[in-house]
Amino acid sequence: MLAPAYCQPPKNLNAIRERHAKSRGSASPSESEYRSFVNNVLKAPNEATMLMKAGTKLLKESDESEYLDVYNQAFTAFPKEVGFNNGLSAPQPDYVEGLTRREYDPFPVTEVSGAVLYKDDPYSLTLPHLAGEWKGTGKDMEEGRVQSAYDGAALVYVRGQALDQIGKRDPPGHAAVTTFTTDGTNANFYAHYAAPSKTNKLEYHQYQYATANLVDSYQGFKDGRKGLRNQQDYARRQSKDLRDQLVGYWNEKHPLDDSALEETDACEYDDPDPVPDPNQGLDPDVAGYPVYYNQPTPAASNSPPAAGRASRSRKRKAPAPAPAPQRDPSEPPRRKSGRRR
Repeated sequence: MLAPAYCQPPKNLNAIRERHAKSRGSASPSESEYRSFVNNVLKAPNEATMLMKAGTKLLKESDESEYLDVYNQAFTAFPKEVGFNNGLSAPQPDYVEGLTRREYDPFPVTEVSGAVLYKDDPYSLTLPHLAGEWKGTGKDMEEGRVQSAYDGAALVYVRGQALDQIGKRDPPGHAAVTTFTTDGTNANFYAHYAAPSKTNKLEYHQYQYATANLVDSYQGFKDGRKGLRNQQDYARRQSKDLRDQLVGYWNEKHPLDDSALEETDACEYDDPDPVPDPNQGLDPDVAGYPVYYNQPTPAASNSPPAAGRASRSRKRKAPAPAPAPQRDPSEPPRRKSGRRR
């Protein structure tokens, strides 16, 4: 990473500055929001408070489920000893945003050195293009600049590794990665790129292209907030454009086999095995035969029921009454019981 005096402006500096100052379609913050921001900044005792109180007023929240922001998380999957980070711990920006690993399917992005930032994390940010550093009020902004240079170099490195996988490179001196630093009072904006030195050694440039005072005036607050949100929009477009290049390259080199597609369709749309008929093989005349609803009524038959078996539809006849006992004619008639008149 080069010292500031040796960092050269990127070739696309004019486009970066125009984009930074571009008007936004959303409404500007109100003066009451500005006064609330200044009050929170002046009273913030540390970086965490500054980030929570000021960051939410400046940054735009993502509305996409697979484009996330992460705070103060080390790049645990970043490779060691790749040149600019020899002997250093992994980058750990206060803020970074980007697409998740899943967004790059079917391209094998895990095979790109450093592209997936976090180990053993299925939702890991992958190939981001924006990082930021926060400092408490009155803290050392130069330290923030150095940290930002390290963050930006890491993002430039992984972008270059991804483009190498598909045989591409950014134009010489082109900056696709940006960072910012702020202590709530001032916000500084940087562009990052890598270029070979005279000895053909890769050098990482960090060029400050804009700055804003966020507390001195309402207009300064609006300009800084607008520039930061435009920076977020640019980073998102860069991430998606790189994703589309990687996925498009993979699909072109690995077209889907038509026979495999037909087999997949068959698996998805073939009728399932028919459900066995629970009535099959059962005698409908046996006792305890279960009742099934919505079953078709069988056609009537003219043939008599089988011998030794009565039809269920025929009613059983009542038994004949027993015959009355016969009186012997030689016996005298019996007198009826009752009172004599």
